Amino acid sequence: MNIQEMLGNILKGSKYLGTFSLAELLPYAASRHLNGIAVAKEGSREFYLAFLNGEPDGAVYIDEHGSLFGDTAVTQIHGTESYVLCEVQPDIVDALIMGSRIFEKTHLRKSMSYIVPEIGLKSKGIGVITLTIRRENNPQNGIRVSLRKEGKIVGSDITTGKGSVSFKVMYGDYTCIVQERSQSVTTFQVKFDETNPAITLDL
Repeated sequence: MNIQEMLGNILKGSKYLGTFSLAELLPYAASRHLNGIAVAKEGSREFYLAFLNGEPDGAVYIDEHGSLFGDTAVTQIHGTESYVLCEVQPDIVDALIMGSRIFEKTHLRKSMSYIVPEIGLKSKGIGVITLTIRRENNPQNGIRVSLRKEGKIVGSDITTGKGSVSFKVMYGDYTCIVQERSQSVTTFQVKFDETNPAITLDL
């Protein structure tokens, strides 16, 4: 049985507590010292957060390319997902956390709030950036693209057949990390503003 099937079986037999955004989920779990697992599904992507005594201590991310655990899994969270939360026995949650422990909780908090504008900031300071990845003028499909600002991942997705991904972020300077299926990584510096919403990056 793989991790996806195991988690599915755990949740099938667990008590459903509700559906939450990430911003709602974290304080809800903390206030109730909850033991449980939350799952968000977006297409082929699945995000799991494991809560022990109200703390988000474990994370699993699954897509067609495989599974990520712990801090690496957290970097794939956009903060816009909708999570189904179930109450789960603490010993089961603890066993899951052993293989998926989150050490940098700040990553999770940042992914929760990155698209929220700062107080007093005009709405024109946020927009949608579209990045197109090409090699020899050919769009590259199925490539992992992540945006990082000040050392924090603020968006991560896989390119479409047109070689593109889009993120809703603040205007500013970003580091773009492109990870190919061969696991080779290329880094670009991009500047995003209202005059530059679409950027093509050539590998």
